[in-house]
Amino acid sequence: MDTISLAELKNRLLAEKESLTKTISRLEDTGIGDTMSDSVGELSMYDNHPADLGDVMFERSKDVAIRDNEHLLLEQIETALDKMSAGNYGVCEQCGQTINIDRLEAQPWATLCINCQRKTDTVDSTPRPLEEEILAPPFHRTFLDTTNSDDVGFDGEDSLQGVLRSGSSDTPQDIPGSYNYKALWPNSNEHIGIVDLADAIPAAPQKNRSPANAKAVEKLKNNNK
Repeated sequence: MDTISLAELKNRLLAEKESLTKTISRLEDTGIGDTMSDSVGELSMYDNHPADLGDVMFERSKDVAIRDNEHLLLEQIETALDKMSAGNYGVCEQCGQTINIDRLEAQPWATLCINCQRKTDTVDSTPRPLEEEILAPPFHRTFLDTTNSDDVGFDGEDSLQGVLRSGSSDTPQDIPGSYNYKALWPNSNEHIGIVDLADAIPAAPQKNRSPANAKAVEKLKNNNK
């Protein structure tokens, strides 16, 4: 590596170090180290609207993540500057080969050549959060319809349906297959309290049948024709 290229890379590293230092100072001056109650100015964290504290928590977490990432990058830059002073800058720490100048121009703080870096990088085998396996659908853990037993008891899906019938913040466009505001829960077309349409046949005279039971009986007759 010629002297001119080394000087240019050093200037870039120094400029990046100054920028990172300012960013870290700015984040820490905003009270990122204060407690949540001090930062929001509330006597208690039990607010009337949890979403307000949720916004504060999200912004706080984001600032902490940015600060920590800047600290890691700053450490790498300082390591690169130390290597320049020691005269071993641009040498791969793993294989000992010279790092390509194009890679150093793209990432002046690189410590591995491109081949060694590719060997070090790992592909995320779980691109989606692991908890989705048990949280989707939300009643999956207590869903009895997919079990080998003939259990037809009140399960997690029934519980969710019962709650959602009282209302939610969803609209028809949020629920696949929903066509109006009366179908804003999973399997909204299910008959409540029965497993098969035959279960809706009442023992009482026809004049005492509820509209729902009468409709189910009529549908059963039509299916058997």
